[in-house]
Amino acid sequence: MSRIGKKIISIPQGVQVIIQAQEIVVKGPKGELKQIISPLIAIDQKENSLVLTKREQSRQAQQLYGLSRTLLNNSVIGVSVGFEQTLDITGVGYRSQMEGGTLILNMGYSHPVNIVPPQGITIKVEKNTSITVSGINKELVGQVAANIRSVRPPEPYKGKGIRYENEIIKRKVGKAGRGK
Repeated sequence: MSRIGKKIISIPQGVQVIIQAQEIVVKGPKGELKQIISPLIAIDQKENSLVLTKREQSRQAQQLYGLSRTLLNNSVIGVSVGFEQTLDITGVGYRSQMEGGTLILNMGYSHPVNIVPPQGITIKVEKNTSITVSGINKELVGQVAANIRSVRPPEPYKGKGIRYENEIIKRKVGKAGRGK
């Protein structure tokens, strides 16, 4: 039984939710997001909250119940507050910079890596080693951050590479020297 699906989604001040059959449009101060919900899930809007219920008692309805609630809640949070992901660059000579709307990463390859963010995503670089990805769509923010991290993931011996701000890298012991 989903405990997440039962939770009520509270709608903050300044956020408007429009329900059109199974398409939900969430408008707020930061922008607008659309979410399509399965026909197995019913949505009721009461004053400043949204309540989700299952239309039938099936395994698929149960699986989509908590997912639908989380997707809608992320849309409400995104248009009111927004989402942010911070990445740190560690390593000698590794750096990043913004040129126009393109992120340029110098990560020890023979060429710089250029990343153009999709529409709705903003990237900021601070001190050449800190990258902040922000936007209203949580899925898109996470995907862009993962794409940036995949350019040079952190390695376990020296910890060099691009890592999330609060990510802990398990360090390994290097080769033991030959005893002479």
